[in-house]
Formats: sequence, structure tokens, C-alpha cells
Amino acid sequence: MLRFFLIRLARAALTVALVVTFAFVVLRMSGDPALIIMSVDAPPEAIAAFRKAWGLDDPIWQQYLRYFSAIGRGELGQSMRDGRPAIQLVLERIPATLALTLPALALKLCIGIPAGIQAALHRDSLMDRIVMVTAVAGFTVPSFVLGLVLVLIFSVHLGWLPSGGQDSWRHGILPVLTLGIGGAAVLARFTRSAMLEVLGQSYIRTASAKGVPWAAVVRGHALPNAAVPTVTVVGFMVGSLIAGAVVVESVFSWPGVGRLLVVAVSNRDLAVVQCILLLVAMTMVSANLIVDLLYGVLDPRLRNGAKAGAH
Repeated sequence: MLRFFLIRLARAALTVALVVTFAFVVLRMSGDPALIIMSVDAPPEAIAAFRKAWGLDDPIWQQYLRYFSAIGRGELGQSMRDGRPAIQLVLERIPATLALTLPALALKLCIGIPAGIQAALHRDSLMDRIVMVTAVAGFTVPSFVLGLVLVLIFSVHLGWLPSGGQDSWRHGILPVLTLGIGGAAVLARFTRSAMLEVLGQSYIRTASAKGVPWAAVVRGHALPNAAVPTVTVVGFMVGSLIAGAVVVESVFSWPGVGRLLVVAVSNRDLAVVQCILLLVAMTMVSANLIVDLLYGVLDPRLRNGAKAGAH
């Protein structure tokens, strides 16, 4: 089990390093931050001084080594826009993002998993068809389209809810629904597929043939085995809490990390963008590590395999 964990940990570190490297290269190929922040009308001397002050006139390999060295010391750079530490700007926005994503995650779990289970237990019934049609619709509609539709209905026509901002809890209802509906649709589809696959296994038929009540078969055999693939999807959703809010925060003018990322990218604020991408990568990698460990708890075959490998 220790070897399994160490391998996953090494892969996680490599993934984070690749994400940071990719972001570093792409950001520096996308445009000169000096021309964006100083404007093209600024005197050449001012632009040159800006580049020198931020080390932008150094060869890219020197900038890369300097950046990785700074990460090793726990320094994530300063914003080119206002000179504040990038990590401080990001940490200030995290509570607003979590105020959306955590309720949205709860909504996904409370709707998606029960709906998928009921659809599988009543396969080819009217309930199954309704769940699947709704799930396909919720999965295929882009989040920004869904958000605009909700604003059009509940803000413009009905006037029940505000269309943007963060002044009260009512401002969070539409963005939470926008984030939650799509995720619930994905969970419903995956849970249904996992349950149908498990319900078709021989041990389910054997347990039913022995006279075990169907409810006990579902609770004791079907649900635990169907939980393994479902946990994978949930882990991905947990890992993408920050990244998944980028579009929704922009649509609803929500002052979270996602909106900060959009502004930082448009301003070529390199340190802020790199800090957010590093945070997103570490969040997703950490979630995947936790999912890998949960596999051993949910699936006894993995534990037995790990023990057998140790011997």
C-alpha cells in the first residue's frame, strides 16, 4: 500500500510540475505584459524599465528557473498590476468561490446520486426516461447558457432573484443552481451506469436467489460496488471546485477566484495567473490522491491485491 501511495504521490508531483510549466510557457507566448499593463502608447524607456524591473528581458530559461526556485521557497510572486503578493490576492477571493462551489457540490450529490440510483432500480420506466432526458439536457447545455437562461427567467421576467453581485444570500442562488444542475446531471448518468453494471453481476442474482430481501441486496451489495466509479466522478468535481467556477463567476459578476483569473489573464498578470493555476492543479491532484486511497476502502479486492503484492 505504501508503494502504491508513493507512486501516486510521484505522479501527482509530476502533474503539478507539468501544469506549472505549461502555464509558464503559454503565458509568455501570449503577449508582452509590459505592453498590456503600460499600454502601447507608453514611452519606450518606461516599457524597457518595466521589463527590467520584472525580469521580463531575461532569457525565458532564466525566468523559468527563477520561478521554480521561488516556488521552492514558497514565494509565488507579486501582481504586476498593483504590486501585492499574488497569493494574497488569491486567498482574498477563495471564500467567495467556496460560498458558491460548496453549496453547488452538495446540490450535485443530493440530486445526482439518488436520481441515478432510482433510475437504475426502475430501468426503462417512466422515471428512468425522465431522469435520463433531464440528465442529458443538463449535461449538454453549457454553464454560461444555463446561467443566462436562469437570469432571463428568474431575474428579468419574474423579478424574483438578482442577476449578479454578492450583496446577500439571494445573489448566490442562481450561480449555485447553474453550477449544481450540470454536475447533478453528470452524477446521475454515471451513478445509473454504475448501478446497472453492478445489478447485472452474478453475485446479485445469487443473493436474490438465496432469498435475501431486495432492499438488503441493494444496500449490501449493489451500492458499495457502484460507489467506486461514482467516487471517481465526485473526486473530479471536488478537485475542480475552483476551476469550474470561472465561467459562472464571470456570468454573475461574482468576485471569486474564477473572476480574478479572467481579469488576470486579460491583464497578463503573470504571477496571479500562475498562482491560481498552481492552486487548481494542487487541488485536483489532492482530490485524485484521496480518491485513490478511498478505492482501497470501498473495494476489498484492491486491499487484498495490495497485501498480496506486499508478500
